[in-house]
Amino acid sequence: MSPDPRPIGVFDSGIGGLSVVKHCARLLPDERFVYLGDTARVPYGNKSAETVQSYSAQCAAFLLSHDVKMIIVACNTASALALDMLRSHVSIPVLGVIEPAARKAAAATANGHIGVIGTRATIASDSYARAITRYAGERRVDIHSRPCPLFVPLVEEGWLDSPATRLIAEEYLRPLMSNGIDTLVLGCTHYPLLMPVLSDMLPGVQLIDCGLCAADEARSVLGVDQQSPTKASQIDLYVTDHTPAFTMLARQFLGMPLDEPVRVNVDHLQLPSAR
Repeated sequence: MSPDPRPIGVFDSGIGGLSVVKHCARLLPDERFVYLGDTARVPYGNKSAETVQSYSAQCAAFLLSHDVKMIIVACNTASALALDMLRSHVSIPVLGVIEPAARKAAAATANGHIGVIGTRATIASDSYARAITRYAGERRVDIHSRPCPLFVPLVEEGWLDSPATRLIAEEYLRPLMSNGIDTLVLGCTHYPLLMPVLSDMLPGVQLIDCGLCAADEARSVLGVDQQSPTKASQIDLYVTDHTPAFTMLARQFLGMPLDEPVRVNVDHLQLPSAR
């Protein structure tokens, strides 16, 4: 049977979801990707559950209009608050980023002390703590969660390793370090862009990139082995608002030439009726 030529759809509140696309392009280099960054309404992490669900439905409807074969919700807040709703409306696979990262964290920890950082909404949802505990089974794990709301705007501004970023990171990470964590889940797809700073501050702590875990899950769901690239991945970028740093950061982070993203309006879009 020939491979399904339809693209994979990915959406996030901003640029962070490109961390998922980056890993997907490496693991699935022959696939095409349609990426939507909802930059007009970033961040999702300080919005109500109802608002996040509404925004997520509009983003998913946009991706469906491109005849995608899979949707990856490359946003932890939307994964926590909107994943079940999206799955009830569409027949194609809809993947989130929380479950794959929670599974990896439960398997990776040696001392049972796992840190989780994310937006306020993701941490308040307790989604990671519940998922990690479930995957840990009978083994005891202590989960230390910490909201880091300033990380998203810092990434969106391109302040990936500024003195201000380091000061804020130190403030956020101090309680986690004092709890002796040996594993830290980066519970927001923006956060891997801060990996150099976080690694420097947390020597010996294993950082779990939720984007990498989600990309590996996507490969598994599609049922394909590790591919040898035959061509560069095609990535079509769309945003709901042009932001000064988006294209620069996208090119820097993906390490490949990219066209300017196309600005779109998704406010009017709706998902099909629930199945």
